[in-house]
Amino acid sequence: MKKRHEQKLIVLSIGLLLIFNIPFVLVFNFKGAIYGIPTFYFSIFSIWLASIIISYIILNRHYE
Repeated sequence: MKKRHEQKLIVLSIGLLLIFNIPFVLVFNFKGAIYGIPTFYFSIFSIWLASIIISYIILNRHYE
């Protein structure tokens, strides 16, 4: 793997570590629902899905 791709994945991991800390996570902890799903769960899983997609894009570029 190229050093550039490794650096992007490390930055993504550090960003996720900061995003999933308690102070930032509690920002999404309010009453309400998006598509019938509580906002807290919707925000956590949408951030998680976005990180998976970004990781896929980074790794897909590596193998081309």
